[in-house]
Amino acid sequence: MSHYTDALTQLGANTTLPQSPEEAVLERVPNPQPGTLYTVRFTQPEFTSLCPITGQPDFAHLVIDYVPGDWLVESKSLKLFLGSFRNHGAFHEDCTVGIGKRIAELLDPQWLRIGGYWYPRGGMPIDVFWQTGAVPQGLWLPDQGVPTYRGRG
Repeated sequence: MSHYTDALTQLGANTTLPQSPEEAVLERVPNPQPGTLYTVRFTQPEFTSLCPITGQPDFAHLVIDYVPGDWLVESKSLKLFLGSFRNHGAFHEDCTVGIGKRIAELLDPQWLRIGGYWYPRGGMPIDVFWQTGAVPQGLWLPDQGVPTYRGRG
């Protein structure tokens, strides 16, 4: 491993799923292209959490886009962090915005957005969107590519 990955605690190790988002450790690595305007996208099509009232499972398709500053999120730690929500009770809005804020706090990116495309609860899908500010000028930013929920057709 190189000097900047020596501090990583999860990559390359047998790591168990954290029991909660609060216990999850998000890690970062230096951006190998500092000063370059580019987008990083993570897609989590099978995100799960629990309804905080009923305890029933909730399912979402998350899309996280960010423009790195000095740091990149280490992907294994992100997968473990997102997986830690599977037994966590929170409303859709809290999960989506909380994930975005936690990543933004870790990375201090030039820009970040998260789209939470939630499957119906009580017959109504809820989509939640959050971003840190205006899209940087000159950034190529593809559409998140998740259609509005239409049921079976």
